[in-house]
Amino acid sequence: MMGSQRNGFKKERFILSVDVGTTSVRCHVYDKETQIRGSCTREVKPLYPEVGHVEMDPRELWNEFVTVVKGAVQDAGVYMHQIKALGISTQRGTFTTWDKKTGVPFHNFITWQDQRAADLVKSWNRSCTMNAIRGVAKVLYFLSRQKRLLAASLIVFSTQHVSFRLVWALTHYKQVLQAVAEDNCCFGTIDTWLLFKLTKGHVHATDYSNASSTGIFDSYQMCWSGVLCSLLSLPLSIFPRVENTGHDFGSTDPSIFGISIPIMSVMADQQAAMFGECCFDVGDVKITMGTGTFMDINTGSKPHTSIAGLYPVVGWKIGPDVVYLAEGNSADTGTAIKWAQSLELFTDVQETSAMAYSVSDADGVCFVPSFSGLQAPMNDPKACASLMGLKPSTTKSHLVRAILESVTFRNKQLYETMLRETRIPITKIRMDGGVSSNDFVMQLTADLLGRKVVRPQHREMSCLGAAFVAGLGVGFWRSQEELKKLQHADDLFMPQMAPKEGVANRNREYMPVLQSWDRALRRSMNWYKP
Repeated sequence: MMGSQRNGFKKERFILSVDVGTTSVRCHVYDKETQIRGSCTREVKPLYPEVGHVEMDPRELWNEFVTVVKGAVQDAGVYMHQIKALGISTQRGTFTTWDKKTGVPFHNFITWQDQRAADLVKSWNRSCTMNAIRGVAKVLYFLSRQKRLLAASLIVFSTQHVSFRLVWALTHYKQVLQAVAEDNCCFGTIDTWLLFKLTKGHVHATDYSNASSTGIFDSYQMCWSGVLCSLLSLPLSIFPRVENTGHDFGSTDPSIFGISIPIMSVMADQQAAMFGECCFDVGDVKITMGTGTFMDINTGSKPHTSIAGLYPVVGWKIGPDVVYLAEGNSADTGTAIKWAQSLELFTDVQETSAMAYSVSDADGVCFVPSFSGLQAPMNDPKACASLMGLKPSTTKSHLVRAILESVTFRNKQLYETMLRETRIPITKIRMDGGVSSNDFVMQLTADLLGRKVVRPQHREMSCLGAAFVAGLGVGFWRSQEELKKLQHADDLFMPQMAPKEGVANRNREYMPVLQSWDRALRRSMNWYKP
């Protein structure tokens, strides 16, 4: 009896998915009902070789990747041959370069948080060349009304994009320049490096979601930007092939896991979270509140051109269908809460919701969460984080409430920017990420947006999204409709009070607080000297 049960169990198949985040690498084994059958997590150790430099060791990351895959399969109590496909989700904008023949990296990963190219970015944004390009694009847009020319007329470079950090690497690492001259250099974000390693150097590729997040990709033409590469002297020869998000990228070399596993998806983490939330329809919104907040709206088959700092990215390309997202972000959500914890305003993050509810308001205290400047719609890198309106009567609970309110106010700002700019009717709002476990933040977001907000029971949406795409590719799941039906019972947060007058009342109730916070925001802007 036991033998036949075991054989039946051996026939069961699973999808493996790995998410390489900013703070951890985690792997989950999913069954057909999307239950997590086994998991393994390893911490990512950032390196700080100099002030403003943030790196990761590619070899260490590779070892952690192999460890979590083996660990999750072991934790699930299944065999490697029961794994039908592998999906990979990765943090965006982190890259390295390596020797095409030997696969040895020329330098550590330069992460998306790294500031080494800040001066370069600043001087290019102010340069005569860029002013001329913006001017010409403005005139051409006026004559042709082509949206992509409007985008070109508003172009502003950022350190979060790969472009100028890659320029920095090409000018500071002699062996990279030499390898480029010898046509022996590969460039890649984390997903590309992992694909190269998993296939023992046979595959040098990425997908559209990762490519579009580098700032070197033309989302309108769906290829690496020849214009930008020639402008910044970036050699096109080093870039990986761009494939669909759902694609047979090849199989893992049998020497790694003892068996070949088909790699059926690679995906950028925010886009993967969007897919994991089943935000497949135009107007679906996903808000991920982790280290930062990322708000994405599905804009359908056309990239959105923004004037307020929303960024158009490719969500995913599966078969002939491309889905675009417009994205706004606020950099310091989890950072602000961690900072408050380091000041010992509370010991356990779980307490913060109850602390915020224990007082009726923040006692006039306003917190501005901008340790890394303010992103859309203010777009001010020189803004500072600040606490204003302190009184002798201010308690820890008031401070905690002000901090939680501030990240919620940023949600409202991003949401209103999205509504104003895209003019797309919102169909649903789903929230995930570590900070979404806070009921105060969830409820206040629902109240201020005046919309039902849903929190899934699965917390790691990026991992699930990459698993979904990989599973669809091998027929493990049949359709996006089937994936929607698999969504587990979720937590719903309804706007308090009756929708017709209630939303207005709730917003009216918060109006003086929002006005004070807006004043605090303005006073925090342009704080640091250029």
